[in-house]
Amino acid sequence: MGPMKAMKAMKAMKAMKAMKSMKSMKAVRAAPKGEIAEQAAESAGLKKSEVMKVLDALAEIGAKELKKAGKFTLPGLVMIKTRKKAATKAGKRMMFGKEVKVKAKPAKTVVKAFPVKAIKDEF
Repeated sequence: MGPMKAMKAMKAMKAMKAMKSMKSMKAVRAAPKGEIAEQAAESAGLKKSEVMKVLDALAEIGAKELKKAGKFTLPGLVMIKTRKKAATKAGKRMMFGKEVKVKAKPAKTVVKAFPVKAIKDEF
């Protein structure tokens, strides 16, 4: 077995070990709405059903404010903004040294979320 074959075998072994370790890791899931309501109800001393109503109202208010003002902030958590993207013309463009045909796209409004500084600093 030559040195090249030995190196290839070692790379394959490392790749297999990496795949095994990835399988052993548990997938982390985000807390669903019910779980968030339960935790908030527990910390605030309210009923879970009351907190669910508050969460629904918050989502409604957020959507309404975004449409009206283009900006909505959940204090201490996130700021949500809308931004207008310009239309693009059809044609040919250079991308990575190759000429590519590009389709025309209409203007659209994009929604973006920005975390508050306190949350950014935590990570």
